[in-house]
Amino acid sequence: MLSRSVSSASRQVLPIATMLTPSERVRVDAAGEGSYQAVHRSSVAEVVQDIKENRVSAVVVSVACCDHHSRAGVAALVREFPRVPTVALLTQVDRSTPQAMLNLGSTGVRRLVDVRDSDGWRELRQYLLGLGGDDMQRQALSQLAIDLSAAPRDCWRFFEVLFMCPPHISTVRALAEQLDVLPSTLMSRFFRARVPAPKQYLAMARLIRAARLFENPGFSVANVANHLDYSSPQSFGRHVRTLMKLTAMQFREQYDGEGMLQHFRHTLVLPQLERLRQLRPLSPSWGAAYARSLIH
Repeated sequence: MLSRSVSSASRQVLPIATMLTPSERVRVDAAGEGSYQAVHRSSVAEVVQDIKENRVSAVVVSVACCDHHSRAGVAALVREFPRVPTVALLTQVDRSTPQAMLNLGSTGVRRLVDVRDSDGWRELRQYLLGLGGDDMQRQALSQLAIDLSAAPRDCWRFFEVLFMCPPHISTVRALAEQLDVLPSTLMSRFFRARVPAPKQYLAMARLIRAARLFENPGFSVANVANHLDYSSPQSFGRHVRTLMKLTAMQFREQYDGEGMLQHFRHTLVLPQLERLRQLRPLSPSWGAAYARSLIH
């Protein structure tokens, strides 16, 4: 049995927002080359703007920058965006450090990385690399790997790409390109297997991401629509109403990421298990190429 794991080739350079001293910015950039891209800001308000508009995966805040004046802003950031990890960075210790650390602890930041030696920089890099991909997507694939343990390899590949593809993949045509198969072939094989159309799986998977984003109170409907590349908040609202018979706000109130994942499973996976175990949506040549990629 081949491992049900996501290829490291799918990792992308992660954008992170920071609030650091000038010297720390240089060192964070050097430590993250090739693994994350730091967007340096001078205030908490600018970091929040990045979270809302630029899809940052994490926030790194210097202990030295967390004085009495910035404490309330950092606390609000942690409270409003609990699904965006915030990391405190310690690069030096002086007389003001104990008070700064007390200020930071009172904000709700729970992870501190001491980078006063090389091991600390390695820890920071590894932690941020571990954020490569939304945790809800990884949770979904872990659950589906159990549900679909007897499914063919290329059926699993469909679900793997479904959850790991970037947000702009919103049509069957774009999804088929990711899978290296013709859209007509993909749709016809789902039809012949008598399972729901690929479009339904894609639409529901996008709503799992939306439900996870809504777990951050600081995100508006417009922010979530932007993060998932809907053309407008109205377009997102129509999508939710069509699929779930709810308004966007009702959807937010009724579903978190885990709840939407279970809805996906109970609607599109578990009732279809026997048929999914017969589904081979990709071209015959794909299986051999995929096996070779795992070996090499």
